Amino acid sequence: MAAASSCPAIIPWEKHDVFLSFRGEDTRDTFTSHLYEALCQKKIQTCIDYKLERGDEIAPALLEAVSELKLSVIIFSKNYASSTWCLDELVHIL
Repeated sequence: MAAASSCPAIIPWEKHDVFLSFRGEDTRDTFTSHLYEALCQKKIQTCIDYKLERGDEIAPALLEAVSELKLSVIIFSKNYASSTWCLDELVHIL
């Protein structure tokens, strides 16, 4: 995956500066991956999880970290609101 090239190895969720909330199938390989790469190039620790699969449960640790981060970027797309996963993230962001 090209997006991971300029970001450091896995770091704990709580050490990130920004969380990206997005509907994977809508924007993962387009806008979101480009935004992620740009943030990484600026040395902004960006929380994104490409490993989570559709239907997986969101880890409680991730939701807790999302609640505590200073900045979240919500990438609204056509199907964002139809995802319970995205809506759960949004609730924790707000």
